[in-house]
Amino acid sequence: MPTGLDKLQHIVVLMMENRSFDHMLGSLKAVNPKIDGYVDGDSYTNPDANNKPVKPQPSAKFQGQLQPDPDHHFPAVDLQIFGKGSDPKSNNRQPNMQGFVASYFNQQRNLGHSQMIMYYFPKENLPVLTTLATEFAVFNRWFSSIPGPTICNRAFAHYGTSFGRVDLNPIYPPETIQSVYSRLINAVPKRTAKVYYYDTTSSTMEVANLLQNQPELFGTYKQFLEDCDNGDLPDYSFIEPNYSDHQGDSGALIANDQHPDHNVRAGEKFIAEVYQAIKDNPRLWESTALLITYDEHGGIFDHVPPPNCVADKFKADGNATGVGVDFHFDRLGVRVPTILVSPWIPANTVENRVFDHASIPATITKFFLGDYSADRSPREINADIFIEPQGPAVDPARNLLSLDVMRTDCPDFD
Repeated sequence: MPTGLDKLQHIVVLMMENRSFDHMLGSLKAVNPKIDGYVDGDSYTNPDANNKPVKPQPSAKFQGQLQPDPDHHFPAVDLQIFGKGSDPKSNNRQPNMQGFVASYFNQQRNLGHSQMIMYYFPKENLPVLTTLATEFAVFNRWFSSIPGPTICNRAFAHYGTSFGRVDLNPIYPPETIQSVYSRLINAVPKRTAKVYYYDTTSSTMEVANLLQNQPELFGTYKQFLEDCDNGDLPDYSFIEPNYSDHQGDSGALIANDQHPDHNVRAGEKFIAEVYQAIKDNPRLWESTALLITYDEHGGIFDHVPPPNCVADKFKADGNATGVGVDFHFDRLGVRVPTILVSPWIPANTVENRVFDHASIPATITKFFLGDYSADRSPREINADIFIEPQGPAVDPARNLLSLDVMRTDCPDFD
């Protein structure tokens, strides 16, 4: 087994909120042409309400720009992916990523404001995220799991399915499919897992039935920092940011989830803090892989059409989708920024395989439990995995933790 995989004991997932790949990482194409982002001079545009083509611009602001919050419910995302005039009932339509400006115009009917949905961050404005993307592995083809909002996309990260939901309503899964956390803590021998939410005020977005396992499966972000310091991280950790501005024990706390229109710089600081907490413990650093991703695109532009995928065994009917057509979970949502961090990953690694959030439980289950025969969704079973235990049948090129010697040149953030 390669040294990095042999050392690996902990996998940590940090899931941020509502930003697209091109919006956050697209400018990196100018640094590394293997990164499939948008740069000035590319031909991609979107038509505005007057059918004038709107080009992406490096004019995204940290806060105060995306108000109202861009629509990312199922009907709006359908428009964003397929463009104006597309009939959801048609069997022949193809995704063209031409409807982002039209969708944002629908919320305020302001021509100039609608064009702001095509703004992106130049790389120097996101030094933490872009540094991690170029210093470790960035995924060119990591998509949200469905073309819809937060809760159902996050369910895919925990269960490999949203059980037919495409909306923001709480999800109460049937007992037939266990969460990845239940799989781990019920395994023989038992594994450990924890969801770290920011604090009790911010709370957790995770699906309702996970709460029955408090406190075994839940801890605060403060506990995460302490567990890193003490080297007590569980096998699998899932970290949630602070979703709201509120008063904490030590004063005012600023939302750091990067959900529009929260301050993006606060999220940069949070990502750096999570990374640095792991890196500052040498034993933890050599034995941990950190995946940073976003639950969905938040209605913000991206130029890469989402691909089709294996259908789930659940479906959402035409009333639930809001477009009058059933959805069989047989295509992915919009692309999101995703980075894998480990000192065993070569700098400037770019991964082109297709992933979505179902890849998270698929990877965790495969790595920690091996072959798993209990019921799982078709989406998870067919999802690619981003860390794969090596064996005679495994292509070594699939191992992102490929170095024989651990790097000593990895960045630090103050």
